Amino acid sequence: MNAGDIAFPHLGIYLENVPKSFTVFGFSIAFYGVIIGIGVLAGILMAVHQAKITGQNPDIYWDFAIYAVIFSVIGARLYYVIFSWDNYKNDLLSIFNTRKGGMAIYGGVIAAFLTLFIYCKVKKLNPFQIGDTCMPGLILGQVIGRWGNFMNREAFGEYTDSLFAMRLPIEAVRSSDISENIAAHIVEATNYIQVHPTFLYESVWNLMILILMLCYRKHKKFQGEMCLFYLGGYGLGRFFIEGLRTDQLLIPGTDLAVSQILALCLLVFSVIADVVIRFRINKKEKPKNF
Repeated sequence: MNAGDIAFPHLGIYLENVPKSFTVFGFSIAFYGVIIGIGVLAGILMAVHQAKITGQNPDIYWDFAIYAVIFSVIGARLYYVIFSWDNYKNDLLSIFNTRKGGMAIYGGVIAAFLTLFIYCKVKKLNPFQIGDTCMPGLILGQVIGRWGNFMNREAFGEYTDSLFAMRLPIEAVRSSDISENIAAHIVEATNYIQVHPTFLYESVWNLMILILMLCYRKHKKFQGEMCLFYLGGYGLGRFFIEGLRTDQLLIPGTDLAVSQILALCLLVFSVIADVVIRFRINKKEKPKNF
């Protein structure tokens, strides 16, 4: 394979010279950043659309988006740096270099939720209503954003020979992402690895969550339910997909993937919270016998 090629051999898909960046007026622009930007814009437009069809003021969401985007980017970077500290401790300025990736979606999600509650506190708005309106936009942004990982040849999983197996030239990926298992399956006299396209799995999983969310939103029982739907649905998929990845961020001193543990915790929390709230609602609606 050439350095820029990507292939899905069992699907008969062979892409040649897929670039990581392009040049405009002498400036190199990474496709990773462009795709993330498209995902962010699509997510904001989706949230604004949801506000309009539910009779809310869309200006609130444009205003909130400014803060959410800024702090989500900071949160995504901090999360990655904290759990990859050994890569940055000797070169602190590299913390600010995001051109090669190094963003963790869960850091962005945590920052976005914190921003949501602070913003709503200041503006005297219902954070659960605002959050429910934003959730389809958030998951849509993730559906699109994962393709930035595709362009960067990152966020892939262990070796596989399954239907969706993806081949990447060895020189196009970070050496730290090539596990012993992947290396052991490199065919002699070839220059590629064959792996799980976990970025694709997550993008498709998120798309399914988005479809279910849009179908269910009119039937929700309480404000905040779509937030729980997102936390649980995304957590369920991320827990299994994270287990396949070779670039896991680990809890210091352990072999536990921090995003996998967080995904499991959020899944359990969302299920318990949903059950408890529904129980309380049903208890209030149940007629009393005199």
